[in-house]
Amino acid sequence: MFNLRKKIEMPEPAEALKGREVALPTAERHFVNGAPLKGPYPAGSEMAVFGLGCFWGAERKFWQVPGVIVTAVGYAAGYTPNPTYEEVCTGRTGHNEVVLVVFDPKKVTYEELLKVFWESHNPTQGMRQGNDIGTQYRSGVYVFSEAQRKAAEATRKAFGDELAKRDYPAVTTEIKDAGAFYFAEDYHQQYLAKNPAGYCGLGGTGVSCPIGTGVAAQ
Repeated sequence: MFNLRKKIEMPEPAEALKGREVALPTAERHFVNGAPLKGPYPAGSEMAVFGLGCFWGAERKFWQVPGVIVTAVGYAAGYTPNPTYEEVCTGRTGHNEVVLVVFDPKKVTYEELLKVFWESHNPTQGMRQGNDIGTQYRSGVYVFSEAQRKAAEATRKAFGDELAKRDYPAVTTEIKDAGAFYFAEDYHQQYLAKNPAGYCGLGGTGVSCPIGTGVAAQ
């Protein structure tokens, strides 16, 4: 019971694992489309970061979206620098499993990416997603601008209102500034393209997210 409690409670910064100064080695190119995983990214492209449960299934949702240039899985919103997957799974780094999405805003809007985010998981479950339990499975949107924050907050309210009509609990999604993003290990990148029968872990609510809130997504 103690170990479970530690996994579903965010650690204090002073309690976090020490980590390391050197970044973990990872893939150089996207397994599906060959794009450079760490850039340089095309001029005019923008970035988004989402946490919606196990990042294997989450990443596939976004690399399938037209207008997305590259995706990568990693760790964000925690304390430990350059954490390993095993460290994140202890619940002692504070990190979330997330997907970095680099996209062309002329082909897909940030708000359209938010619609994929909301409809691809259940954002009412706190520190879990389905059978996956732990702080690294929490629902989160990590923003790079005030425009992204406003769009995220507006769609969170709109989707929350739709869920309330179906008697779902309140949305627990956190919306925070995008801080450090740490690329996950090579074998995690585009995992379901390498392992088509692998574990996905995502399960949406079956409720459509209203968009067109009047909030600029650029």
